[in-house]
Amino acid sequence: MTLLQTLSPLCEVVEAGPGDAVDGVAPALVARPRSTEETSALMRACHEAGAAVVVRGHGSKLRWGRPPERLDVVLDTTGLDALVEHSRGDLIATAGAGMPLARLRELLAEGGHQLVVDDLAADAGGSTLGGAVATNLAGPRRMWTGAIRDLVIGVRLVRADGTVAKAGGKVVKNVAGYDLSKLVTGSFGTLAVITEVTVRLHPLPEADRWVGTSVEPDRLAAVLEEVVHTQQVAHAVEARVRPGVSPAVVTLLSGTEAGATARAETLRARLADLGCEAQVHDVAPPWWGVLLHPGQRGGTEPPAGSRPVLLKVTARLSGIPELLAEVTRLEGTANGSAGAGVVYVSLPPDEQAGGKVEALRRAATRLGGSAVVLDAPPEVKDTLDTWGPVPAIDLMRRVKTEFDPTRVLAPGRFVGGL
Repeated sequence: MTLLQTLSPLCEVVEAGPGDAVDGVAPALVARPRSTEETSALMRACHEAGAAVVVRGHGSKLRWGRPPERLDVVLDTTGLDALVEHSRGDLIATAGAGMPLARLRELLAEGGHQLVVDDLAADAGGSTLGGAVATNLAGPRRMWTGAIRDLVIGVRLVRADGTVAKAGGKVVKNVAGYDLSKLVTGSFGTLAVITEVTVRLHPLPEADRWVGTSVEPDRLAAVLEEVVHTQQVAHAVEARVRPGVSPAVVTLLSGTEAGATARAETLRARLADLGCEAQVHDVAPPWWGVLLHPGQRGGTEPPAGSRPVLLKVTARLSGIPELLAEVTRLEGTANGSAGAGVVYVSLPPDEQAGGKVEALRRAATRLGGSAVVLDAPPEVKDTLDTWGPVPAIDLMRRVKTEFDPTRVLAPGRFVGGL
């Protein structure tokens, strides 16, 4: 019996096409379960057949990480797209892993709520809730509520052998048991298949105001010090650098219409005292929460076929000005949260890319952070150390062995070839 014949009775299964390849590795089949029960049956059959599985939502971040060592089945989660519960009194919601973040935003807004997760992949088709959890997605407002890891309070998942498990609950304060939700967040689908996620919500603000300024490089540290620690309670502080242009700093203030406006004007005046002309806007700048290509101006289309070297680089808050100066020296383009110490850097995928990645990694390490290569063209990615030093790699290998001893879930995609 072929794998197609084995899996077809369990859920919707079709033969894969060229567009189903995962970072150049082609699967044989695409399976689309519509429930946790179908996902369980599918994984049990794949486990028994030794078939390698990669989980896919919209595929907007499927090239992040390393290509899988082998691949037989792409498990498409878009059939798991229901809003299971929206408890308006408890400020929590439960949705299927395949729920698009954009659709979830619309549904939650009807109740005056929001999941504070900025979709960095919105221009690439948008993220699903499960994809956001699997990659621990976070954008500008991470400064306010943390990354999605801090907002997930429960998950329902299927282990590699088909076992269904549940962790966390429907209350913000869970006190019992091992926090499996945190473990699978950011694991790139290498530990289990997430089928449902319960998240903590926040009220929608009445108004948002963005205070933006262009900064001379020698004043960047002073400006970031002011806006990150302002008493106006910023929800996000984003900085952007690109070759030939002065750094930009934009601060988000949210609240009531009158309150947000007054605080924005106060911050604008404070920046004027520092010698920076700032403006207050009702909408975000076009580069806000976007993964820029090398030299790309916000609001413009990236070059056709462009696939830059994309890195996620972290540093302590006081080290962000020095990190951005290093990006400028390397003629890179970067934007990200100066208020959370996380920036996304894009570099041209040329022969100098490897040296620049190592230079950024040395700078990040010196500044108390790290540098991870999220994406790059295959011929460049093969030459790069994607993850950099990982102190807890032995522990991570033991966890992988416990959850997926036969390595059927996305083998090789994560840190250390997990």
